[in-house]
Amino acid sequence: MQTDNEKYNETVQPNTAFLNELKAKLPEFFTKEGSFDLDKFRNQLKDKNVNELSEGYQLDFIGKDYARRQAGEMPSTVIVPDEKQNQGEGKNSKNLFFTGDNLEVLRHLQNNYQNKIDVIYIDPPYNTGSDGFVYPDSFEYSDDKLKDMFGLNDDQVERLKSIQGKSSHSAWLTFMYPRLVLAKRILSNDGLIFISIDENEVNNLCELLSSIFGEANFMSQVTVVNNPRGRSQDKYIATSSEFLIIYSKNPLPAGAISVKKNSKDIFKDYQFEDENGKYRLMELRNTHRDFGKFNRPNLFYPFYVSDNGEVSLTRNDKYTNETLPIWNDGFKGCWTWGKSKTRSHLNLLIGKKVDGAWKIYRKSYANNVYKQLKSIWDNKKFFTDKGQLRVSSLFATKEKIFSAPKSDQYIKQILEMSNKNVGTVLDFFAGSSTTADAVMQLNAEDGGHRKFIMVQLPEKTYHTNKDGKEVPTKGGKAAYDAGYKSIDEISRERIHRAAKKIREDNELTLPEDFDGSFKHYRVVKPIKQTLEEIENFDTNNTNLFTNMVDGFSSNSLGITGNATGEATILTTWLAKDGCSFDADVEEVMFNNYSAHKVEDNRLYLINEGWGAEQTKELLNQLGTHQLEVQSVVIFGYSFNVAELRELESGLKQLDSKVTLIKRY
Repeated sequence: MQTDNEKYNETVQPNTAFLNELKAKLPEFFTKEGSFDLDKFRNQLKDKNVNELSEGYQLDFIGKDYARRQAGEMPSTVIVPDEKQNQGEGKNSKNLFFTGDNLEVLRHLQNNYQNKIDVIYIDPPYNTGSDGFVYPDSFEYSDDKLKDMFGLNDDQVERLKSIQGKSSHSAWLTFMYPRLVLAKRILSNDGLIFISIDENEVNNLCELLSSIFGEANFMSQVTVVNNPRGRSQDKYIATSSEFLIIYSKNPLPAGAISVKKNSKDIFKDYQFEDENGKYRLMELRNTHRDFGKFNRPNLFYPFYVSDNGEVSLTRNDKYTNETLPIWNDGFKGCWTWGKSKTRSHLNLLIGKKVDGAWKIYRKSYANNVYKQLKSIWDNKKFFTDKGQLRVSSLFATKEKIFSAPKSDQYIKQILEMSNKNVGTVLDFFAGSSTTADAVMQLNAEDGGHRKFIMVQLPEKTYHTNKDGKEVPTKGGKAAYDAGYKSIDEISRERIHRAAKKIREDNELTLPEDFDGSFKHYRVVKPIKQTLEEIENFDTNNTNLFTNMVDGFSSNSLGITGNATGEATILTTWLAKDGCSFDADVEEVMFNNYSAHKVEDNRLYLINEGWGAEQTKELLNQLGTHQLEVQSVVIFGYSFNVAELRELESGLKQLDSKVTLIKRY
């Protein structure tokens, strides 16, 4: 038989993800049969006086429909908890680290993190031709299935499959598209996504992001100087910079992305002080000649100043010195404030005599501690060699165990731009976990409660030759020699070492609730034997011949972590049902059978061994309200037909409605 997710994925079309989102946001335009009422939608547009475009520009590439379909598929993997880490050092941590394919991880996060991520930063493959990127999908579907899914002919199927193992622009876009679609869904309504990229794909990336997030949500393209010496291998001009692309999920107000001024800047700029704090003086006259009396007559009016600099809009015996916004050459300019605003802010105005003429200034207080950033960042702290220095310092080695890590100070500035010291930060191309390091540093500095979610593929630092001997990869020798056989190991170790360093550097000021750890999960496909047992499973069996649950244990899956199959299934289902990874899970016993209740909502029955006695006890507890749940979720492979029918029948007879959910 097929799993529930496999059955769902067979029905997925390129527009499934879009339609699901449309149904969620605009259900009134869908019939009860699920059809979209296009005429009703068009009429509503006309009612709202919206202009329609009959022609437009969009980004097309080989594999686009396939990528759109991928964005709508359910995960084909399970989430295996690392019990050694999660019940040990990471037990109380709110941070998460996922080892696995980031597309699968993003699929798992769709339910329990929808609209909950505040900031996403990613540093994806740049597709330079030398960075090792190739399209990884193996197209598990047959040619006939691909034809049926997308309405392709033989030549079109061949073109689609031509991107497999390639690093073309189409291959890169097909790779990135579903990941960005899923990333958008889990961003909060005021969430931001930051993406580092270089000149190879920057134009394609911006077009792709505009098609997913909308052109109106483009915020900036920043040029970041990261290698002042330049790339020596470049053919014409040595590249010394890359780009940071910024989009928001929804339109945000001006000033939504900025950083705090440091105390040195404030001290330098705000040289005056009164009972309200430090301030600086800014001329009230508009300093742009484009604005003047001719086109801003309402901003051209006289001020009257006393001999000691007090300001009024009315002339009298005290306020005798008239001044107008006239330039030295006689040009009649204008003020930056109208009379109405001036009347309510007169206490902020000061008159000063400059070169024999009175000028009007306004006080600008230092409570505006944010500054607007420029589109070119040329800060030595952001250079790649600073990132390398941080990693080398943490790992106490001169060898480069990780290639070209981002500067932690660069990532800190990106995180600061959200102006939030709480919330969740996601990096699904974690690399050496610079983002996690930056999150912990900021929390230590400002007492914030930012949480991080890191995702990293377990990319090996070695390959095995024909003789079965492990040989380090071209860029992985230093890491392999240091004992790290995969990138995710380096990534997790970086977090441990960075947390230790932060504690040492901030011993006296570190917040008591500083979170310097993480819970760890591996996202993996079930092994072949388990998949075969699932395929051969017959729901009408009166007897079960195997313990299917054990096939999902970390031991059976060939990974470390000490997780039972039950723990893996429960963790995977909690994510599916929208529960956080630190949800309150309570063990409930029915005779000698262990079940799990989650937040007084659902009861999970996963292991084998359920029988008539357990059903009787469950019905008794539900009927007497000793147990309050809305649904009972069972692992169908653990129940034979007789046990299942008895449980179904008993729940139907209850006065209080309890839903039975069967999962395969």
